[in-house]
Amino acid sequence: MRFQGTVWKFGDDTDTDCIIPARFLTVYDELELARHCFTDVRPGFQDMITQGDIIVAGRNFGFGSSREHAPLAIKGVGISLIVAESFARIFYRNAFNIGLPLVESPEASRALAEGTKVSVDLLAGEIEVFDTGERFSCKPLPDLMRHIIEAGGLVEYVKTKRGHEHVP
Repeated sequence: MRFQGTVWKFGDDTDTDCIIPARFLTVYDELELARHCFTDVRPGFQDMITQGDIIVAGRNFGFGSSREHAPLAIKGVGISLIVAESFARIFYRNAFNIGLPLVESPEASRALAEGTKVSVDLLAGEIEVFDTGERFSCKPLPDLMRHIIEAGGLVEYVKTKRGHEHVP
């Protein structure tokens, strides 16, 4: 599982209201939510993203309400992966539930600048900067989380396991 894209940088304590303001919570469609992703803190964010780009953030990314709308908006806008120093627990779970991979790398979180082009290998636990070859480690994705991402989210993963006695 390898992802490549341009870095979009966010700081510490990016909350779910910054990601998708509460006034848009009547919508559940991923593409409609994407139109409002980071609308109050980065107007026009959805128009700046190239499919596959990567968010790099500081500590406690996604804290706040437990809404699934936040990772849906991020995925809908075209972000393929989020690298952060740490994630709020409920955001972490919600992101994997909808098939958006997250990795923790305090070193990369601090060092990578916006606009940097990177490659992230989730199985090897490695982030590489295209221009310089500089490398950072990240926690490899646990097998279960990898299977959920490969299936496209938790619901799709469970569908593939229906009828099986053991779900890893």
